[in-house]
Amino acid sequence: MDSDRQRTKVVRRAFGNATAGSTGFFGPFGGAAVPGLGSPLGPHDISKWAWLAFLRDYEVRRASSYDRSGGNADYIRLPLGVPTVLAAIKGPGMIAHIWIPFGRDEKEPFILKQLVVRAYWDDEKEPSVEAPLGDFFGLGLGNVVTYESALANVAPWNGMNCYFPMPFERSARITLANESQVPIESIYYHIDYLLFPKPLEGVGYFHAQYRQQAPCHGWTDDWKSDYEPQIEGKKNLNGKGNYVFLEAEGRGHFLGLTQAVLQNQDDWYGEGDEMIFIDGSELPVINGTGTEDYFGGSWDYRGPNGPAQPFAYQGIGTPYIVNNEKVGGRYCSYRWHLEAPIPFRKSIKVTMEHGHANHRADNFYTVAFWYQTEPHGKFPELPPAAERIPRVFAVGGAGAVPAPR
Repeated sequence: MDSDRQRTKVVRRAFGNATAGSTGFFGPFGGAAVPGLGSPLGPHDISKWAWLAFLRDYEVRRASSYDRSGGNADYIRLPLGVPTVLAAIKGPGMIAHIWIPFGRDEKEPFILKQLVVRAYWDDEKEPSVEAPLGDFFGLGLGNVVTYESALANVAPWNGMNCYFPMPFERSARITLANESQVPIESIYYHIDYLLFPKPLEGVGYFHAQYRQQAPCHGWTDDWKSDYEPQIEGKKNLNGKGNYVFLEAEGRGHFLGLTQAVLQNQDDWYGEGDEMIFIDGSELPVINGTGTEDYFGGSWDYRGPNGPAQPFAYQGIGTPYIVNNEKVGGRYCSYRWHLEAPIPFRKSIKVTMEHGHANHRADNFYTVAFWYQTEPHGKFPELPPAAERIPRVFAVGGAGAVPAPR
């Protein structure tokens, strides 16, 4: 039996025939077949919803904040400091959906930057997921904006959802830590998961890693326009000085990222190109043409003269834009590589310029999402909560307060 047929057999045993070639837990990806598995419906697949009729062999369970007494106090309290376990699951299984709504606490306007979500697979000591709660759901500036995408969304009122498949073989543990200055008296959540008769084969473990640079280090603070000759003439072929979203070793594939930006300088922040290095390549294997291009927009999100237009689609979006191209300008973006997650066999390094050839000094707050075999490399140390709160820095450059000397 060849490897594709064997993999089809394993996945169908867990999910039923439908999900091997249609959506199932791959629902956010639409009706496309899972690569390497083929379609069990073949020429009779007249509807992308046909898979709904197929019987399933897995079990569905939920970890939640429901009131164990049977009352209506369906929430938990988050004390300070000590991480609270939201789910402790014995596998094999897979987390399919997480829902956490959050009412803003006026005493802590940046509470979404001060709560940290972590996930551990198969009793590992170091987390495979570590990010401020807001950043994980695409809200990287502490703000709340309603949007929809294939893998994450925010519904009214602050109902945060994600649908990343998170498989595990023996166990899963998800925690939430309150790193603010006040206890959280009530938080609600659902974590929906599947239990399988045996572990899935051919799948990677889900990872999510937060990074920030506030501010990024521009190579000059003496400029008035992004398009001055000294800047336009600068060359960057090898990505030196780029912002780094992710460095990982092992075998896996890069799924995408969320990025929040706070401008410290006037003019357009997004002249930077993405550069992705794969399996130790010295030069980027994938080169971009501009930040807004990577997120699927164009022309500063505004065209020649118009106002910037927020947008949110299944794989691309910048749903939050405020005061664009000015000091204090704010953006939240996401990019899911649903059309083709980017594979690596040994290593990957995902980067982007901050301004053309890294001349700008804005603030970047990001989460990278990927799948890989374990063990994974050690994550960068998470910045303290106070350093994660966005603020404008004096960095010089167009429209900015002069940088300290």
